[in-house]
Amino acid sequence: MASEKITGGPEDAPVPPAERIYPGEVPQSTFTVIVAALANLGIAVAKAVAGVVSGSSAMLSEAAHSVADTVTEVLLLTALKRSAKPADEEHPLGYGPERYIWAMLASVATFVGGAVFSVYDGVHTLTQGEELGNPLPSYIVLAVATVLEGYSLRTGVRLIRGEAARFGTPARRYLRYTPDTAVKAVVMEDSAAMSGLLLAAGGLAGTQLTGSSVWDGVASILIGLLLVYVAWVLGRSNAQLLIGRPLPPRIRESVREELLTVPHIVEVLELTTLIQGPTEILIAAKVNFRDVASAEQVEWACEDAEEQLRQRFPAIRRVYLDATPGVHQVRPGVPGGPGRGS
Repeated sequence: MASEKITGGPEDAPVPPAERIYPGEVPQSTFTVIVAALANLGIAVAKAVAGVVSGSSAMLSEAAHSVADTVTEVLLLTALKRSAKPADEEHPLGYGPERYIWAMLASVATFVGGAVFSVYDGVHTLTQGEELGNPLPSYIVLAVATVLEGYSLRTGVRLIRGEAARFGTPARRYLRYTPDTAVKAVVMEDSAAMSGLLLAAGGLAGTQLTGSSVWDGVASILIGLLLVYVAWVLGRSNAQLLIGRPLPPRIRESVREELLTVPHIVEVLELTTLIQGPTEILIAAKVNFRDVASAEQVEWACEDAEEQLRQRFPAIRRVYLDATPGVHQVRPGVPGGPGRGS
């Protein structure tokens, strides 16, 4: 079985199986990030020009938003490339967690590059006012940006829905708990971008109809607060994975059950699991083997356990088993002596 059906709450968060990437094929998460980066780069320039022409603070805030998103996507591409490097002597467990370091920096870029500027510009507009120029370029840019952001968002949503369907879990739950924070960042930022476009259009229209810059300033502040929320969610997700997040309890129990099906393994005394990346999971366990099992049988049992786990959960990359006596076993040469854990 390639994956488990995931239902329920946070304890049932999805863990994707290993992606099968063939020569010349671009991983789906990488493709999604590239599409978002190209879309945001073009949109940022157009918004900046329209903001200067119209004098709209909301449009300038949206330009800062798109610049922050572009920087974010560049950092995410760096994360995807660097985390894919194979293990070496200096990093024997691989570079998987590096993905979350760069993704964390991306969330900081979203906060500093977009949120801070947007809130500041909105407050400045409310206190100092602004003179609105020709709003037509802004409306045109907003319409084009909606199409481009919509396409980028659709690409990310289709990927999320496809992965969620593989696990039999709602797309929203999958998005919340997936360890693939690159795709999560793209979907959240594109969703925020669509909301930001609506806010900018509303602020622009309100200012044009009433002649008051308050509408534009409020729209700019709301865009900034929206980016604060996105940065906080992404930062928290990456922090949890950097600290070390285990497999969900239901999947851990499945791993334990799989180990107990291996000949000569009679008890799993301690099980440690660690998500090192979207397709990298580490398993370490203290295992009690049959007392009559030979050293050769123990060795082959370890090999069988690793093979079975990888067949059932392809994302498992490393399996470490420690032969440990059971709780009530007595140390040889100590008749009647205390058992382990006594």
